[in-house]
Amino acid sequence: MPFKPFRDYLLHEKNYSALTIKAYQADLESFKAFVKNEYDTTLIDTVNYPQIRNWIVSLVEQGLANRSINRKVSALNTYYKFLLRIGDIDQNPLSKHKALKTSKKIQVPFSELEITTVLDDLNFDDDFESIRNKLIIELFYSTGIRRIELIELNLASVDLHNKMLKVLGKRNKERIVPLLDSVAKTISKYLISRKKLECITDTNSLFLTKKGFKIYETLVYRIINEYFSKASSKVKKSPHILRHSFATHLLNQGADLNAVKELLGHSSLAATQVYTHNSIAELKKVHVGAHPRSKK
Repeated sequence: MPFKPFRDYLLHEKNYSALTIKAYQADLESFKAFVKNEYDTTLIDTVNYPQIRNWIVSLVEQGLANRSINRKVSALNTYYKFLLRIGDIDQNPLSKHKALKTSKKIQVPFSELEITTVLDDLNFDDDFESIRNKLIIELFYSTGIRRIELIELNLASVDLHNKMLKVLGKRNKERIVPLLDSVAKTISKYLISRKKLECITDTNSLFLTKKGFKIYETLVYRIINEYFSKASSKVKKSPHILRHSFATHLLNQGADLNAVKELLGHSSLAATQVYTHNSIAELKKVHVGAHPRSKK
């Protein structure tokens, strides 16, 4: 079956983003290549569960993490559910499949001191890249947006007059995030610097490379890793850790969990609650340090 009907289903009915659809297509192509190589067929609609299980074993042997394997299998499962829905197959071969166990990684956020060190103590020059890099860090920490959400921001996303940012999140769900005065000032400075670029290829994109192209995921990761390597000894220094820091620091300061949920663009409160373990740890520290009976 051609990929287009499935893609249309993901786009229009499941409301998945273009990036997610692209990942689904890559996962299906990967499975198709395995089936062709192992069983000399390209008809993945006709495979059985033992054949799929052999694919999963091969992914394990390649050293892929269980989380990554589960994502690939999930894409395949969604495809079979679609085929079942339109009547192309009678049974989903993955209907009784159980996902591989994954360990829950504790994400350690940056401390407020580490954030302050990067934004206030490190030297940012007045060239285009330095202004852009500082704005990227400020936006991650002050809004909690995801890396792909930042990359997909365009000029129309920014409302400096009302100090608001329009963010397109997962499943194309739009949300409005307020901008701090300091961040609005950095945006204004960045936009002036952006206009001075000799050539701009992606005219609508907010964040550009110095050659005028839309920024990309590995560049954003490198920017965060480079600056925070100067201020933090934590193993993981990524955009997601900044998002994690945003949520944790808000909760530590007493922000309402539902409000943080809306700012992060989570569809359920359970997704936001993963950030509360750090704020609970902070509360325990305050409690032990301040309670009159703590030293008894």
